[in-house]
Amino acid sequence: MHVDISVHGGGSLKVPVVCPYCGVGCRLYIERTPSGYRLDYADDIPGIPNENGSLCPKGNAVLDLLSKDRLRKPLKAKEEGKFVEVSWGEAIKEVAERLREIARDDPNGLMFFGSAKTYNEPNYLVQKLARMLGTNNIDHCARLCHSSTVAGLKAVFGAGAMTNTYRDIEKADVIMIWGHNYAETHPVGFRYVIKAKERGAKVIVVDPRYTRTAWFSDIFLQLYPGTDIALANGLMHVIIKHGLHDKEFVERRTVGFQELKKTIEKYTPERVEEITGVPAELIEEAAVTFAKAENAVVTWAMGLTQSVHGYDNVRAVATLIAITGHIGKPGNGASPMRGQNNVQGACDLGVLPNVFPGYQAVTDEEKRRFFEEFWGIELSGEVGLTTVEATHEALRGKLKAYYIVGENPVISEANSKNAVKALRRLEFLVVQDIFPTETARLADIVLPATSMLENEGSLTNTERRVQWSFKAIEPPGEARPDWWIVSEVGKALGFTGNGPKGFGYRSAEDVLREINACTPQYRGITPERLKSNLAGIHWPCPSEDHPGTPLLYTERFLTPDGKAHLASVEHRPPAETPDDEYPLILTTTRYVGHFHTLTMTGRSELLRKRWREPFLEVHPSDARRFGLEDNGWALIETRRGRYAARVKVTKAVKPGVVAIPWHWGVNVLTNDALDPVSKIPDTKACACRVKPVGEAEARRILEELRAEGVVA
Repeated sequence: MHVDISVHGGGSLKVPVVCPYCGVGCRLYIERTPSGYRLDYADDIPGIPNENGSLCPKGNAVLDLLSKDRLRKPLKAKEEGKFVEVSWGEAIKEVAERLREIARDDPNGLMFFGSAKTYNEPNYLVQKLARMLGTNNIDHCARLCHSSTVAGLKAVFGAGAMTNTYRDIEKADVIMIWGHNYAETHPVGFRYVIKAKERGAKVIVVDPRYTRTAWFSDIFLQLYPGTDIALANGLMHVIIKHGLHDKEFVERRTVGFQELKKTIEKYTPERVEEITGVPAELIEEAAVTFAKAENAVVTWAMGLTQSVHGYDNVRAVATLIAITGHIGKPGNGASPMRGQNNVQGACDLGVLPNVFPGYQAVTDEEKRRFFEEFWGIELSGEVGLTTVEATHEALRGKLKAYYIVGENPVISEANSKNAVKALRRLEFLVVQDIFPTETARLADIVLPATSMLENEGSLTNTERRVQWSFKAIEPPGEARPDWWIVSEVGKALGFTGNGPKGFGYRSAEDVLREINACTPQYRGITPERLKSNLAGIHWPCPSEDHPGTPLLYTERFLTPDGKAHLASVEHRPPAETPDDEYPLILTTTRYVGHFHTLTMTGRSELLRKRWREPFLEVHPSDARRFGLEDNGWALIETRRGRYAARVKVTKAVKPGVVAIPWHWGVNVLTNDALDPVSKIPDTKACACRVKPVGEAEARRILEELRAEGVVA
């Protein structure tokens, strides 16, 4: 559809934008009227992810980003948490001088943190800036959510991305939803599941909690946190034992089947029931239902990935998909659901410590030489630090400076008290954001950015759909677009040239054209094409006359031999398991009305009123055991910290498991043990203990944590 931004009756102007929240990538209009701004539904744009223009509670509250709490001018710290306003020139000069000084001594003393909440163009520039300063210490929030997916899917299929589209979910006969409260975390995307179910599709849900998504299930597999590999192996055991795997597909398009067959032989339904708590007969039923389906899709999210075994979890589920042949054809596929609206794009554009844009390895001499010639500077071939590793290095005093764009690690990192200690140990901290976050309060320089509604650029949703979002709203004060800020820092560091060898950009379009030139998957996704096609283009798109690729792997996988590499992995327990001192398993959850660390939704009066505080979900037997009452208060303790919350006594969780939404700072409790491959922390399973506490004491504990800056 050709975009028409025109003046409507009464002097109003309707501008098409992409929702700044989850990875569904919903379209909406912001209408500028003489009296202000209002939201309108994009129900007239064919082919967009949110068919008929529907939005979730967060999308409907998007104009609350126009909060009076916005950052409006650059700030310089006098002391922690106390700032004075400075000019853009002064702020940029100090940032450049401090980064140059530290890079001159040791480039790896620098760390950069890109953002899944900003456009592709500034993300590309942040990683380019880091690398032109001599370091691959560049990461973003995918490390804490889908780094397991990127690594795991790449190992099995050759690329770390969703293989299909939402409309393939609608076409499926069986939909398996694994560790993903789809109905609440991606409610608009969940409409495709509902449509499939209305025409007779079966829904299998795998989750430690009986969620709103589980309510829609035909088969519910309620496993203990951290037992995903055992369950996947059990499903494959049943499928292979009964000869239900796709023999022709396995023979022609996979490698490693015989080794897999040996590995899963011992994972009988009865043994898997002992490990997971899922009844053997349900394992049998789910396996047969999934394998016999003509078309089937598996979706997953944090329940599968946020684990010390996240990489192997994803490989196991991808292998389940491969042996049943449910990939590379309409109505089938592997569908990881991204949490933020541009997590996929930030990964694609190289905001990772091991790859340049387009997933081109920094250790590959040929790829590195290309970027050295393209950017005109010698580059490091050493894999950089991940965000959690950066925290550890800062605690050791080895990391000197951190440049954080649009993320809030004080709340988002596991064992978050360590993150605060690490940031305080730095010599220099820059935070570029739209709000004064908990992380910004620790900064030396704060740079005020525009929200996505106040500037323009491209972003990539969970199904690899690249869309252009237009500027709809005037920014507050002196807030500037992220691409402009990073460009100014780059020029102040001496990279003054135009084109790839400098930062002399005049627009986001200039940056995207540079991305087109160095990122094979985006080669044909030009600004001109995106601006004239509001439904977007799916990568890979190798040329300007290519229509894009909604469905991957129709003929071959992106592995060197073109085949899927089946993974043979063994069940191992989480990093922490219950014991006498900490007898319960704690897992973390989300609310439909809130988004990550509350930086954005926490400013919405409507959303905050409806979802005002977290509740600890406790099974009735555990409530009796530990003296907890429904709507009373509990003290939750782990080996890392403590937190207080109201109690919800419910059979939604199994005995021995408690669950709590993480938005308010619950990461003071979670475990920062890392997956050895993806380096993701184990935030979905840790040992805890609970006890009743009075409301006054609970609120005192929360105020103490708030004073420490570790809860929202």
